[in-house]
Amino acid sequence: MSKMSSKTSKTGADKSAERTIAVNRKARHDYFIEDRIEAGLALEGWEVKSIRAGRVQLTEAYVQIHKSEAWLHGAHVSPLKTASTHVRADPVRNRKLLLHRNELHRLIGAVERKGYALVPLDMHWSKGRVKLEVGLAKGKKQHDKRASTKERDWQRQKARILKR
Repeated sequence: MSKMSSKTSKTGADKSAERTIAVNRKARHDYFIEDRIEAGLALEGWEVKSIRAGRVQLTEAYVQIHKSEAWLHGAHVSPLKTASTHVRADPVRNRKLLLHRNELHRLIGAVERKGYALVPLDMHWSKGRVKLEVGLAKGKKQHDKRASTKERDWQRQKARILKR
């Protein structure tokens, strides 16, 4: 069976699940996501191998702009045991985000003038490359979190009632 035939036989749900590497669920709980931007990542070889193995964590990660460049801080990529011995692996090093200049200027304006935060939402594969979806977000207050939890519970209960 060739590669092309195996890809075409999968449904859309299988493809999206297959291409997702890691999801930051805490971000959707703590922030109102206003806008989403897909950015590339500047990675080293051992990091790509570890990401292929699914050894990445985004829960404590955040994006910061420094000298007109966007950087991913706090993302943990665990090195594989079979990684090269001559490369010193740093699991939580800062990784540069690759964005177009106009996207970067728009993000800088929103963060500096409007008080938004940049939050990594998920990491996924796109055309054989690792991409990070960054959300332009406003922080939620405690009462907002309770209201969104109550709304989610009501939607779940409503779905159960309509199912009967």
